[in-house]
Amino acid sequence: MSGSGRTGGEHAGFEHLGGEHAGFEHTGGEHIWSGHIATVRVERFRHADGEEVSRELVTHPGAVVVFAHDGERVYLVAQPREVIGEQRLLELPAGKLDAEGEGPLATAQRELAEEIGKGAHAWRYATTFWASPGFSNESIHLYIASDLYDAPAQSEENERIEVEAHPLSGLDATIAGCRDAKSLIGLLWFRAYGEEGATEAS
Repeated sequence: MSGSGRTGGEHAGFEHLGGEHAGFEHTGGEHIWSGHIATVRVERFRHADGEEVSRELVTHPGAVVVFAHDGERVYLVAQPREVIGEQRLLELPAGKLDAEGEGPLATAQRELAEEIGKGAHAWRYATTFWASPGFSNESIHLYIASDLYDAPAQSEENERIEVEAHPLSGLDATIAGCRDAKSLIGLLWFRAYGEEGATEAS
């Protein structure tokens, strides 16, 4: 990606701004750096009172996270997260929306097979949330997968994953032992609403 002075609104997610209740507008921005999973930009905004501000933005394609259970157990993965010095971080199955033409549900289905070797006959959409809206536009889609069956798939990446099955009856203990934000949201969401709070995914 070039370092031109394009506003970047079409890919940074600012096309929704505007309307009579808008408190600020996007006025421009520039590309700073591109990496394998994210891009850094500096974006400029003008508030209704005239104040102009600049914000550093890490753009991200988005991701999915899956609460997969068989009625008795919820499946999680433990893997090393080198950038935070964690040898074994407990997480729900998840992955980036980085395959061209693949929507969130298809990504969730692929990631479930690659990470825990399972498919699901029943998929429900729970919610979408911002991962860290102070500096990133990454949104994460939460799905509930049930009626599981074996469906192993090979990931293109060398992922050092250990699969763990935790009893649903001990969900509070699993929540207490989890330090990953997206996984905590998924675990707590299911604890609060169960499958009844989600809608059938298609």
